[in-house]
Amino acid sequence: MDFSLSEEQLELQDLTRQFAKNEIRPAAAEYDEKNEFPTEVMKKAFEIGFLTSGIPIEYGGTGFSNLDNAVVCEELGWGCAGMFTSMMANTLALTPILLFGSEEQNKKFFPPMTEEMSFACFGLTEREAGSDNSMITTTAVKDGDHYILNGSKTFITNGGISKLGVIFASTDKTRGARGLTAFIVPMDLPGVKVGKHENKMGHRASNTTELYFDEVKVPAENVLRREGFGFIIAMKTLDMARPAVGAGAVGLARAAYEEALKYGQTRVQFGKPIGLFQHNAFKLADMITEIDAARLLVHRSAWMLDNNIKASRESAMAKIVSTDVAMKVTTEAVQILGGYGYMKEYPVEKMMRDAKLFQIYEGTNEIQRHVISLEILGKLKTT
Repeated sequence: MDFSLSEEQLELQDLTRQFAKNEIRPAAAEYDEKNEFPTEVMKKAFEIGFLTSGIPIEYGGTGFSNLDNAVVCEELGWGCAGMFTSMMANTLALTPILLFGSEEQNKKFFPPMTEEMSFACFGLTEREAGSDNSMITTTAVKDGDHYILNGSKTFITNGGISKLGVIFASTDKTRGARGLTAFIVPMDLPGVKVGKHENKMGHRASNTTELYFDEVKVPAENVLRREGFGFIIAMKTLDMARPAVGAGAVGLARAAYEEALKYGQTRVQFGKPIGLFQHNAFKLADMITEIDAARLLVHRSAWMLDNNIKASRESAMAKIVSTDVAMKVTTEAVQILGGYGYMKEYPVEKMMRDAKLFQIYEGTNEIQRHVISLEILGKLKTT
């Protein structure tokens, strides 16, 4: 058993850390305050390859493994959760194509994403269909060699800036979630409309919008795998994406811990640094312990996926623990900084706001517990 990163992964970690330190952090507070998408930062992220990490090398992408991606995502989350989310959402949106796309689809849709800065979105959630995919009302009706798409999606990361989307729609309402089909949808098709940019509590540097589809003609060749396979595609995609979410949360928690530690070492009250008071010292000890535990869970789930080992339970565990730790650590960091922690001049205020979304998106932590319970209890029924 080896817990060390490879030499290449350590180099990747350092490269990403320097990018987060020099490009992301200096701009994070401004973009958060303005609720504005950081185009200039994203251009630099694209040049390095962070926006194409989910695209295999043979199609012009960076081709990160899941563990590589976890290492990168921790550093990006350390820099700014909102910017991390926009980058990570690109990989999330392209993962269904990576997992279930045909060779023809891969050759058609991947290379353009690598030739110029481009974004993609994952269109599953609707106003009345969050955790319950059986409630999806967006429909796709076969019409010759096309499908006619009608409906809307909500809370879509990168929705307003995407070139491409993987959109889930019902092709058979009588089958509920099992009647869903996944479509690769170019966002410039006639009938695709973008709603307002959401005014969020945190992750304000990420673009989040509603999407509307009005009689959108999607070529039948853009169906992923086959009709009625959408639910499986969505679940497998989210299994693959959860380590990245967990890694971003670990990075955010680490950033808040570092701020709390620095403040605890320099703020003097009653004649000594406040970090030496046991109630603060134990908070810091718990922070670093729980961050380390979360990282290990994230790395284990990523390693399992890289080795083609089913990881639904382990990915859900990693997502729960890491995001709950992020919420706890950022809250404790604000507490240690006291009044200063509550002020926008200090970064922990933003970190605490950012932490909350990690517990909600890509499957709430309540849904993760449901996933785990199904894994351990199976189809056990009460009598």
